[in-house]
This record gives sequence, structure tokens and C-alpha cells, in this order.
Amino acid sequence: MAREFSRTQRVADFLKQELAGLIQLELRDPRIGMVSVTGVEVSRDMAYAKVFVTVLGKDTEEEAMASLEALNHAAGFLRSQIAKINNARTTPKLRFVFDQSIGRGAHMSKLIDDAVAADRAHAQDRDDGNNATPPDAAGRDGANH
Repeated sequence: MAREFSRTQRVADFLKQELAGLIQLELRDPRIGMVSVTGVEVSRDMAYAKVFVTVLGKDTEEEAMASLEALNHAAGFLRSQIAKINNARTTPKLRFVFDQSIGRGAHMSKLIDDAVAADRAHAQDRDDGNNATPPDAAGRDGANH
């Protein structure tokens, strides 16, 4: 029987929960701001973890760079705190990266909304053009020929 979750996935979920709490409660660096941990990817050998974060009010990686630098500077401290909580043999080395999926999702949603609005406008224009003389059964425009 196949496992439902792999060990790396369980470790990633554990890190996501613990890091979210530690960042909010333990880090006092004002450069960090309001950070949300959106995901964690753990390497197969459990040596490295890529932590995806978003920063409130920052839509691009350039805007969030100060927060990312502060988080990566505090990565050693956070790793040591995780090691105290976790009874695993090793604790992955943490690297924080900006999660662009939320901004990308908002952009895709806007594109879809724009396409739907353009489609509705096109359908409205087509309906307005058909209100003239309806064609007869022979496909002619209704005028006597």
C-alpha cells in the first residue's frame, strides 16, 4: 500500500507551521514586516528547505528584498529553534524566497476578467447589430427581390 504523504512532505508541513509561529513571535527585526509562510519544499536528503513567503503590501521580489534579506540573516536562529522543537536527527538549512504565485494568480485573474468583459462587449455589439431587419427563412435580408 502506498503512503499517503512522503516523509519530505511531512517535514515540509511541520516546518511551515513552526516557521510561521517563530517568525511572528521570535523575530524582532522591523525590516521583516508582516510575513506569511505560503509553502516549504524540502530536498530529498532533508538537508535543505526552500521556504516560500509573501510580505504584506509587497507585490514583487524587489519590493520584498529587505524582508527576504532579514529572514535569510535570521535563518540560522530559526533553524536552531526548529532543532530544539524537532527530535529529528537533522534540521534542514533554511533559505527564504519570495512566493510569486499569489501575484501571478492575481495577474491571471485580471486577464480572465478582462477577457470576459471584452467577450460580453463583443456579444452586446453583435446583438445590437441584429436588431435591424431579421433575415427570412431563405437567408435573405428580408427585402423584396
